[in-house]
Amino acid sequence: MSKPIWQWSASEIAAAVRGKKIAASEVAEAAVARMRAANPAINAVTRDTGDTAMTRARAIDAALAAGIDPGPLAGVPVTIKDNVDVEGQSSPNGIPALNDIKAPANSPVVDNLLNAGAVIIGRTNTPEFSLRAFTDNPLFGPTKNPWNPAVTCGGSSGGAGAGLAAGIGALAHGNDIGGSLRFPAYCNGVATIRPTFGRVPAYLPSAVAERPLMAQLLSVQGPLARHVDDLRVGLAVMAARSPLDPWWVPAPLEFPRPVKPIRVALAKASPFDRAVHPAVLHALDRAAGILEKSGYAIIEREAPDLRRVGELWMDLMVTEIESLQRPIVNQMGSGKIRFFLDALKRRSQVLPREGYMAGQMERTALLRKWMLFFEETPLLLSPMSILPPFPVDLDVRDDEGADEVIDCLGYSVAMNLLGLPAAIAPTSLHDGAPIGVQLSAARFREDLCLDAAEAIERDVGLLTERLWAREAV
Repeated sequence: MSKPIWQWSASEIAAAVRGKKIAASEVAEAAVARMRAANPAINAVTRDTGDTAMTRARAIDAALAAGIDPGPLAGVPVTIKDNVDVEGQSSPNGIPALNDIKAPANSPVVDNLLNAGAVIIGRTNTPEFSLRAFTDNPLFGPTKNPWNPAVTCGGSSGGAGAGLAAGIGALAHGNDIGGSLRFPAYCNGVATIRPTFGRVPAYLPSAVAERPLMAQLLSVQGPLARHVDDLRVGLAVMAARSPLDPWWVPAPLEFPRPVKPIRVALAKASPFDRAVHPAVLHALDRAAGILEKSGYAIIEREAPDLRRVGELWMDLMVTEIESLQRPIVNQMGSGKIRFFLDALKRRSQVLPREGYMAGQMERTALLRKWMLFFEETPLLLSPMSILPPFPVDLDVRDDEGADEVIDCLGYSVAMNLLGLPAAIAPTSLHDGAPIGVQLSAARFREDLCLDAAEAIERDVGLLTERLWAREAV
């Protein structure tokens, strides 16, 4: 190939390594060199593991020489977010007080990537407690958006998204409790799939206690990539079974497709009272036009009870945070994270015991409505955020700034509350920074989301190539 190795897709790398057209060690050398050249400007990678990556890559080459297939991600350079465990490393989640605690074992998603032949080149930055749409913390500092440092790179997988856009690794790990895979993809012009709850196993060996119930049910692990095809491979690898996660479901990755033309509900309403930005509406219209040209049937239809879904996500999350986590945040967190959690509390309710249980009951009723909605329209095309990427630290500037960020959450957190899959497809640039759309479907129908995202990618191309072209000038 004429392009540099660090620009290759994960699928291209794995095929070339397994076909012995290139050594895994050569790929690792190129990936580590790119990381070390690009990272100082954006601070996406918190810990460079390039030396161990080279050792692992040489072991993959030796395995191939011995006739052993390393797996579907043979030699693919990946990054791991700083809030899951890699054995022998800390998982500080942006908290200085946690940086000396070494993980006794890998999280399942890490083992799954390694078992598939991936090579970890670094760990990526996250906000404190992974609870903001901005990636900054007192331990490692802020991560900058490689397109425009004045706007957020997203959160909480902001280091993963920014690094991937800058050419660091071919595949990135992240996780998502309120949009933490999807918002960084949206802000950095890359693709992602938020899997259905239960698809990818999750567990933190270094944790001293299990997470609260809603934190378990709303959070998922998943991949970010520049190519939608790489998301398919990454998802399949990450979804391998682990007995450490009792919520894991052995669901197939492919199901029979609905009768064509597949109906797509185009939703444009604001989840709360703030208007949808014209650039977001333009992105939706462009995506709808591409899908229609690709054979989908577009129907303007709003998602059911969207405002209530967003409110219930906030109420249940804030109830758990205030009841169980707030003392730790007050002790270990900075003024920024405390300010934003105060804003979330102001916009929601701390539920009493009966209210919390009633909220769990209502969650089931809302999910039933959405599943019936997807019976009629198998895909939902919607904003991920109703605004383009925000100015840096908008959420902690003042109460109005925090409200502006919270008002954008509705379409994002709906997928978390209901445990549904959702993909992000980049569509264009707005004021020099990426923008995109969200594609969601019924439980375990990631295949439908990815098919539609791939149709958009074929028409739009890769936004990251424009970023790299700008760098080369």
